[in-house]
Amino acid sequence: MESAKPDKGEKKIIWINVVIGAFLMVATLPGRTQGLGLITEPLLADLSISHLAYASVNLWATLLGAVVCLPVGWLIDRVGLRPVALFLLVTLSFCTWRMSAMAGGVTLLFVWVFLTRALGQSGLSVASITAVGKAAGRSNGFAMGVYSLLLSILFAVAFVVAGGVVSESGWRPAWRGVALVIVLVVIPLTFFFLREPVRRDDSEGAAGIEENGLTLFAAMRTPLFWICGGGVALFGFAASGLGLFNEAVLAEIGFDHAIYHRFLAVSTLFALAGQLLCGWLSLRRSMTSLLAFALILYAIAFALLPHARDPGLLWTIAIIIGISAGFITVLFFAIWSHAYGHRELGRIQGVAQALTVFASALGPLAFATVHTRAGSYAAILYAVAVASVVFAIAALTLRKEVFTLAEGPQKT
Repeated sequence: MESAKPDKGEKKIIWINVVIGAFLMVATLPGRTQGLGLITEPLLADLSISHLAYASVNLWATLLGAVVCLPVGWLIDRVGLRPVALFLLVTLSFCTWRMSAMAGGVTLLFVWVFLTRALGQSGLSVASITAVGKAAGRSNGFAMGVYSLLLSILFAVAFVVAGGVVSESGWRPAWRGVALVIVLVVIPLTFFFLREPVRRDDSEGAAGIEENGLTLFAAMRTPLFWICGGGVALFGFAASGLGLFNEAVLAEIGFDHAIYHRFLAVSTLFALAGQLLCGWLSLRRSMTSLLAFALILYAIAFALLPHARDPGLLWTIAIIIGISAGFITVLFFAIWSHAYGHRELGRIQGVAQALTVFASALGPLAFATVHTRAGSYAAILYAVAVASVVFAIAALTLRKEVFTLAEGPQKT
């Protein structure tokens, strides 16, 4: 059964939600690892808190915050996308503002980091992904590619601007500025423009079991959910671990601080290219085969990294990591509505996001633990490579299942 193609009105809503969804994701900045990384050193110096204490605060705040993905997904399905997104934006902006005025203490820091993690990285991320997934329907790979590209550009701008404010004026003015941008820009955009469309193909047996798609529990009973969710969670685990200790990993194989910054720049540039390429290929290839391809690339990069004594090999690895990261980002956003329809898309993406957040919280701890015990990061890099190959092989077995779920019941 072929899905009905969107008309002009539906296409307009798709692209509006792509833009608003990108702004919603960028608003998660104060609750993301990269955002908190902008203020870590001045914040710890200001509050006289040790790095070890902050690492514990961040770990537990992230793990507990991941749980918030589940009720947020449920609320989106029951109450609606726009009211939930607006509530999250208002409360996140308030918490960010209050955090900028905090007096000190590990306990108080935990409270504000937990709230920004829960509302931003967890809750608002689910709302952002669902905004695009529900609008674009199951054939959403290209829309998700554009969405990923747009949010990458917006994040780059946010990092530059917020980082500049931190350097010039300190972390408190920077966080107050982030809160004001959410209030003055993102909340009005969401209130006036975000829509929750009802796609015509939702009434045509989406997902092959229920009229409007699978329930959360039905989705969780399929191998696809755990293989794709596990593969993306593995990526989050590895990306957070390597991201936090990237400079130390490169130093271990003989590269200095300057190379570290160029490595990030190259991988980020090719991640953008990977996002567009994956969006285009998703119209021509199954999403699970693209996920398998991305995981194989990731495995190659991690297996080679301990041996990258030559700059040429290091830049090749940076390119491979960037392309695979771009692919996996798009696929994580796109695959759930493609496979399971819209009936409980918020809840499905909430659980998937929780898995990713949980894994990303454990990544830095695993990298640090292995390095402490083995004296090297090589063992954890090899382990990630092997696990990536395992998930890639498993993903290749799901091509038929994805086709069946996406196409709906077949006439016999």
